[in-house]
Amino acid sequence: MGSGLAVTVLLLPFGGYGLARAGVVPEGVPIVLSLLSVIASSVLIPALCEERAPFRHSSSHLTAHTLTGERSVDLNRITTVRLLTTFSYGSTYRTLLVRDAHGVRLGITTERSRRKLRRAIEKADANAAQGAPKPRVSRAARAHMGLVSGRGLVGHTILAFLLLTVSVSLYVSAVLRLGGQ
Repeated sequence: MGSGLAVTVLLLPFGGYGLARAGVVPEGVPIVLSLLSVIASSVLIPALCEERAPFRHSSSHLTAHTLTGERSVDLNRITTVRLLTTFSYGSTYRTLLVRDAHGVRLGITTERSRRKLRRAIEKADANAAQGAPKPRVSRAARAHMGLVSGRGLVGHTILAFLLLTVSVSLYVSAVLRLGGQ
């Protein structure tokens, strides 16, 4: 539901374009909606599954409140871990996105949760030698948790920044083109 809301926010300018073509709203509405949509979605999308206080830790679960409700990830059944990097006011923010075998996704942002996740991944890697399924953990996520050297983190950060700037530029240029500017 949260992802659907984020997609809807991003598609608002295109709906505004249709209404402007029909003469229901003024011609500049899609441009204003696009600027508002970019701002709202850049805040909303990364925050949908990030952990918020209060959160609970047990030996096998991480449970936290998120914008879309309470989520609990089974640390014994992790399937994927990847690193999401966002930027704001000259700072870099990193969130570890963890998905378990039940399909639950949680964004890890606190140091305590990161340590818990690291221990779970180390345990899963050790159990993989005995035939247990090994979680897929991106190189950047491993570097962020200190499981490998930090060189993969630099490339990941540069790529994330380039992807963000190119995608925002393409989105704004598409809206400007539709708006006739």
